[in-house]
Order: sequence, then C-alpha cells, then structure tokens
Amino acid sequence: KQAWQTARDAGTLGKILGRLFQHSFATAKQVRTDTAIGDSPVSVAFAAVSLSKQIFSDLRELTALLIGAGETIELTARHLQQQGIGRIIVANRTVTRAHELAEQFNGFAISLTEIPAHLPEADIVISSTASPVPVLGKGTVESALKQRRHKPIFMVDIAVPRDIEPEVRELEDIYLYTVDDLEEVIQENLRSRQQAAEQAAEIIEQRSAEFMGWLRSLDAVALIQSYRGQAEAIKQEILRKAQRMVENGTPPEEALQYLANTLTNKLLHTPSSQLREAGSSGQKALLEAANTLFQLDR
Repeated sequence: KQAWQTARDAGTLGKILGRLFQHSFATAKQVRTDTAIGDSPVSVAFAAVSLSKQIFSDLRELTALLIGAGETIELTARHLQQQGIGRIIVANRTVTRAHELAEQFNGFAISLTEIPAHLPEADIVISSTASPVPVLGKGTVESALKQRRHKPIFMVDIAVPRDIEPEVRELEDIYLYTVDDLEEVIQENLRSRQQAAEQAAEIIEQRSAEFMGWLRSLDAVALIQSYRGQAEAIKQEILRKAQRMVENGTPPEEALQYLANTLTNKLLHTPSSQLREAGSSGQKALLEAANTLFQLDR
C-alpha cells in the first residue's frame, strides 16, 4: 500500500495499474472478512498461547514470564498481549536485549540469574533459548511453588534442547508442555487454515475474473467513445436546424416532429445499410452479432 500511495502521489500510477491495486486491496479485505484465514495461526508461539487460554480462559490478571528474547519469544509476547495478558516479564542472558523486547509490550526485563526471584510471580512460563543446558530446574520450580502456596503454573518449553528439566513435570500444580505436546494444536489449526485457504482461493478466482472482464472491456472504450461522438454530432446538427425552423416561424410541434424523425433516420441509416449489405453477402455472423448488440427479438 505504501508503494501504491507513493506512486499515486507522484502521479505515476496509470489507470490499469491503479485499478489493479484497488481491486487487490478489496479482494484481500474480502478474504479477511469472509474467511477464517487469519484466525488459526500455525506457529508454535500461537499454539502455546492458545493452550494457556484453554487452561486459564482469562489472562488479564495473570503474569507471564518469557525466557529468551528471540523471534519466537517476541511472537509469543505479541500473541499474549493480543489476548490481554496482565503483565509480561522477559528474562534473557543479555539484559539489554530483554529490555528492548520488554519495552515493546509494557513489560520489564531481568537476567537469567534473576529468574528464581521472579518465578513465584509467574502464572505462565514460556521458554525458548539457545542454551545447551536447562535454564530452569526442578529445585527452582519447587521453591517457587511453595512461595505461591501451590498456585498452579502453566509452562511451555519450546526450546531444542529443552530449557526446563523434564523432572519438573513430576511436580504437582505444574502443567508442563513441550513442542511435541503442541503438535495436535498446530495440526488442528493447519486443517482449519486449509479450509479457509480453499474459500480464499474461490474468492480470488472470482475477483480475478471480474478484473479481467473490466480489462477486456477497455478494448471497446475507444469504439464506444467514437460512436457516441458521431451520434452527438448528428444530434447537434439536427437540433440547430430545428431551432432555426422555430426562429423562422415553423410551429414548435412541427419542428419537434422534424427533429425526432430526422434524428432517428440519421442514426439508423448507416447500421441499416450495413445490415442489408450483410444480408446480401450472407454474413450471418454479423447479423447474429447485430441481433445480440441491439437486443432484438426476431
């Protein structure tokens, strides 16, 4: 859209390209409105947030601790914010990067070493780092649960290798999921998206046909303009004669009758002559085309 706006402001957008862009924008809007193409993202980040919604339903009063600051965690933070998460904490080895990410979502940043101090605040923990060893152990989680008085924590470990020790799953009040556990959610979203994509393809095909129809119609524009120009010239010539007749004393009714008869004869003279010629020479295709053009019943 920015490129289209720039070209439009510069006056370099031609009629056809301008129409194509507008048609594309309208088609994209219809696809978004009439299908569920954007309702089922298939990323691991979205699957993790979807699962947290199934468990907590309302995220507005909850705190999410995000471990890592890469693209996956950034996408997770965005989905959490869209779902109305109450508070976001970003933990990362490089605190500067954690600050940059946290600022985007009105959260605050901590280092990995500060996780034990803040883990009791977290209702949701989603981790995705490049660490070769776990960054969150069973002992740390156990201690956090005690401080939370065993209030449940939902955890998703989407790192490879794992960021959270597998033994954490053994703890009561901990709901720990990995990438493998999210596969079912992702597959369901894929199926939903495929159906939406098929609907979108039908819309695009229909709108494409409409645009191509308009594009083909341009071939007739010059012909229509020429024909209308010819008819306009005939009309003006006969109108001037009718006006002079009235000025010279001819009754208006008689001048109107002259205008109507002469205009009709002038407009039909050339087509009639051509049709007679087509009939004489056996040009049936031309006669059929004329029948279609003039919508005659014969």
